[in-house]
Amino acid sequence: MDIVQSFYDNIATQYDKLFADWQATTREQALILQRIFAAHGYDQSARLLDCACGIGTQAIGLAALGYDVTASDISAGELAEAERRAAENAVDIRFERADFCALDETFAEKFDLVICMDNALPHMLTAGALAAATRSISDRLADGGMFVASIRDYDALLADKPRYSPPYIHKTEQGQRVSFQTWEWEEERYRLTQYIIDDEGALQVSKFDCEYRTVRRAELTELLLAAGCREVQWLFPAETGFYQPIVIAKK
Repeated sequence: MDIVQSFYDNIATQYDKLFADWQATTREQALILQRIFAAHGYDQSARLLDCACGIGTQAIGLAALGYDVTASDISAGELAEAERRAAENAVDIRFERADFCALDETFAEKFDLVICMDNALPHMLTAGALAAATRSISDRLADGGMFVASIRDYDALLADKPRYSPPYIHKTEQGQRVSFQTWEWEEERYRLTQYIIDDEGALQVSKFDCEYRTVRRAELTELLLAAGCREVQWLFPAETGFYQPIVIAKK
């Protein structure tokens, strides 16, 4: 098992602690995505695949809005947590374990919308792996379909290469929760360590390690066009209300 799968399998039951209110976040992000879909002519009749669904943050919110959602992830731990949360939210989602570099091995059908949010693509640690992911994703788009993804703003981050992220401090009924990341840079990659500190009676500290490759917008744009997308557009947080830049690619 590689570092990415281990990271998500291990953090699955604590991933919601990265949010002040995970349930509210599912609703907020679903509405942001719905506005993007609607602006490009897609409604709830679209067949949608979330190919890096994690614990269901976007998939569950979109299913609650009435979208026909299929969700997949490479992490069995995250999928189990997503299925549990989907049941709690009374939404119907088809879940499958799948590698987004080889989606055709799991899905014979094609989709009108494919999403890949929360900086999932930069887990591809080489240019070749990222190219394989974009080809796989584009291949599962129907003609006229649209791919929507978000990544960190690496164009800006590479100027300073920060060593840590500012801490998030969430007040809870029992105390407070603090989460932050440290980053160790090595050329075009960095190793991320996620800390979650629960100070709710008994102090609990959790630590999870992962690795990313810095993906500039120009590189991802070129790969999406090479994979068969005919039009690529970038939207920024000031425009969308989402916390990361969003790329839209139409096939």
